[in-house]
Amino acid sequence: FQIRYAGAADSSVQFIFYQPIIHRWRETDFFPCSASCGGGYQLTSAECFDLRSNRVVADQYCHYYPENIKPKPKLQECNLDPCPASDGYKQIMPYDLYHPLPRWESTPWTACSSSCGGGIQSRSVSCVEEDIQGHISPVEEWKCMYTPKMPVVQPCNIFDCPKWLAQEWSPCTVTCGQGLRYRVVLCIDHRGMHTGGCTPKTKPHIKEECVVPTPCYKPKEKLPVEAKLPWYKQAQELEEGAVVSEEPSFIPEAWSTCSVTCGVGSQVRLVKCQVLLSFSQSVADLPIDECEGPKPVSQRACYSGPCSGEATEYTPEETELLYGSLQEFDELYDWEYEGFTQCSESCGGGVQEAVVTCLNKQTRETADETLCVTSRRPPQLLKACNLDPCPPR
Repeated sequence: FQIRYAGAADSSVQFIFYQPIIHRWRETDFFPCSASCGGGYQLTSAECFDLRSNRVVADQYCHYYPENIKPKPKLQECNLDPCPASDGYKQIMPYDLYHPLPRWESTPWTACSSSCGGGIQSRSVSCVEEDIQGHISPVEEWKCMYTPKMPVVQPCNIFDCPKWLAQEWSPCTVTCGQGLRYRVVLCIDHRGMHTGGCTPKTKPHIKEECVVPTPCYKPKEKLPVEAKLPWYKQAQELEEGAVVSEEPSFIPEAWSTCSVTCGVGSQVRLVKCQVLLSFSQSVADLPIDECEGPKPVSQRACYSGPCSGEATEYTPEETELLYGSLQEFDELYDWEYEGFTQCSESCGGGVQEAVVTCLNKQTRETADETLCVTSRRPPQLLKACNLDPCPPR
C-alpha cells in the first residue's frame, strides 16, 4: 500500500492489520461402518488443517481463533442390506435426537500405590453406547474417537515423605577432656509440621561423645589428719551442696536427720548423676556410669553430742566409724517397667504407656510404692500402637 500524507500537522494516522487465518477445522470422511451387513452406523470427526502446507496439524492450532468452531461429528446408517441366512439378521436402531452417541466411561481410580513421595493410580476406560431403552453395552473404541480418550493413569501423593530433622548440637557438657553433647530430632512432614511416620531405623542419634582439646587438671584433695570430733561436726553442717553443671556430675541431695538424738548415729541421702542442658536450660538425669570420678557416699555417721553419763573420749573403732568411708546404702526396693497399658485407640494410631511398679528386688514381688524412692521413678515411656487405618464408616 502507499500513503500520501495530506492532513494537518497535528493529525495522526492508525493502521490495523489482521493476521489471516491459516488453520481451519476440516471434517473427515466417515469412519468404516460398524457392521458388514444387517445395518450399522459410521461417524465423522474433525481435524485441524494448515492452509499453507496442506497438512493436518495438532488441534491446538485451531483453538487460537475464536471464530474457528469445531464441527460436531455426524453419524449415518450404513450397510443396510440383510445379512445372509447363515449369519442371521441384525436389527439396528436408527440414531436420532433421543439416541445418544457412543461415549467414554471410566471406573473409579484405584488407591495410590504410595502414601507419599509420588505414586500412581489407574482406572479402566471403555467405549459404551446406550440404546433407546437405556441399556448400556460396550462397543469398539473407534466409535468414541470423536472425543479424546480419558487418561487411564495419573500421578498421586507427589508430596515428600516425612523425614527426620536434626536440630543443632548442644555445647559439650564438659569444658575439658571427654564429655557428651545432645540434640533434638523431630519427624517433619512436607508442610513443615511435627508428625509421625518416619522410619525408626534411620533416626539420627540424639547423643554422642565430644572431646574438648583443653586437658583436664584436677588437684588431689587432702584430708585433714588432725581433725577433732567437734570440728568434724561443724564441717558436716557447713558442707556446701554441689551445683549442676554442663559436665555430668554427681549431685547429692540433703542429708537426712541423724538417726539418734545423742551419741553416734547415721545419716542417708540420695545421689544422682545429672547434667545441665545449656540449649534448653533444663536438668536431665543420666545413668550413674555417665558420671566420672568417685560417687559421693549415700550414708555417713553423725554425732549428736554426748549422752547422759557418757565420757567424751572415743574409742578407735568409733573414730574409724566417723572418718571412714561407709559403703553405699543398697536399696531393697526399686522401680521397674511391667508391660504396657491397653492401646488408647482401636485403629488409626494410638499410644500405650509402660506400667511402672515398685518391686522387692529379692523376692521379685510387687510392693507398696512408698517403699521405693520417688526421685528414682523411671520416666514415662510411650509407644505407638494400632497404626492400621480405620475402615470407612
